Amino acid sequence: MRLPLIFHSLHQRLQKMFVKRNEGGETATPSIQDIAGRLAEEQQRLRQLEATTTPKERTVLVLGSKCVGKTTAINKFFDREEHATRPTLALEYSFGRRIGSGKSPQVMNVWELGSLDNAEQLLEVPMRTHGLQQLAVVLMLDLSQPQRFWTDLECAYKGLRDTAQQMMEKVTPELREILEQRTVDRVGQQNKDVEKLDPLPFPVIIVGGKYDVFSGFDPVIRKHTCRCLRSMAHLIGGALLFYSQKMPKLAKVLRDTINHLGFGSPAHPFRSHVVDFNEPLCIWFGTDSWTKIGDTGAQSVERIGATFGVEVPQLQLEKQKLQETTDPAKDPGFKESLIDEMRSQKNEELAGLMRDVLLRGKFESVQT
Repeated sequence: MRLPLIFHSLHQRLQKMFVKRNEGGETATPSIQDIAGRLAEEQQRLRQLEATTTPKERTVLVLGSKCVGKTTAINKFFDREEHATRPTLALEYSFGRRIGSGKSPQVMNVWELGSLDNAEQLLEVPMRTHGLQQLAVVLMLDLSQPQRFWTDLECAYKGLRDTAQQMMEKVTPELREILEQRTVDRVGQQNKDVEKLDPLPFPVIIVGGKYDVFSGFDPVIRKHTCRCLRSMAHLIGGALLFYSQKMPKLAKVLRDTINHLGFGSPAHPFRSHVVDFNEPLCIWFGTDSWTKIGDTGAQSVERIGATFGVEVPQLQLEKQKLQETTDPAKDPGFKESLIDEMRSQKNEELAGLMRDVLLRGKFESVQT
C-alpha cells in the first residue's frame, strides 16, 4: 500500500470516528479525551502499517578516511576472500540477500565511497537511488592519525548534511514527518538534550578504525580524541564504535552492526556500553549526553572542531601531498592486458608527436 493511500484511508476512518450517533439517531460531538485517544490509536496503527508495508530492502553507505579498512570490513562481512585489496577509486556497489524461514527475501545494498574529495555528487547516488527512509551510514575514521582525521570527519558530515537537506526539501510532508519521528525515536524522546542536537534524518554510526594502534597512544591524546568523537556522535544523533580488524571481539561487533543496519538483526549489536577512554568506546544511539561527555554544555560542529584543534593540533599540510596515491594504471592489482597494450601504444605515439614538435621548433628557430 502506498503512503498517500494510507493517509487517505486514515482520513476516512477519522471522519467516521469523530461522528457519533446516539440512540435517537442524532449526531453527538466527541470529547477532547475521545479525540486524543483515537488519534493515538490511529497513529500507532499507521506506524505498524508503515512498518509492515516497507519494502524489505535497506541501504548502507560506508565512507570515511582513506586506508582505514572500509573495503576490508565489507569483504569480511560478505565472507569474501582477500588477496590484494584494491583501493576504492570512486563509488563501489555490492549487495547481499537473506531469506529467512517462511519470510520474504531481504536485500541489503552496500555503497562504498572511496574518497571524500569533491564527493558531493557521489554522495547523492545512494541517497537518491534508494531513498532516505531505508538509508544508514557507517562513517569510518583513522584513529591512528588523530592529528589529521578531523578534516575527514567534518567533510563527511557536511556532505551528508547538505545532501540530506536538499532531499528533505523535496520529499512529501507525510514522509518528512515519518523521518523526523524516526529520528526522535532513535535519539530518545526522553533525552534531555533532544532540543540541543542537530541529528541527521538517518542513522549514522561513527567507527574509529585502527584501535590497535590508537590504544598505545598517550592518554591525553586518547582522552581528547574520545571526547571529540563522543561530542560529534551525540550532536548528530549517531552511535560510536571503536574497531580493529586485528581484534576479533571488535571486528565481530562491527560485523553485527552492519548486519543490524542491513537486515535488522541482531536487534542490539552493541552488547556493552563503554565510555572510558582507556577502553574501546561502544555507545549506542541516544545513550550519551552533554553532561556525561564533559562540562562544556551543548556544542556545535565548529566549536567541537575548534576545541579539538587546540587540544590535538591538526597538521595543515597540502592535501595532495598528504594523501597522494599511486597511479592505478601502474598498480599490479589493476592489470588489464588489452587496455595496457593500447595505453602503451598511445604513450609511444604521444612521445613521437612531442619529439616532432620539439624538432620543428628547433628547425624554425635556426631558419629565423
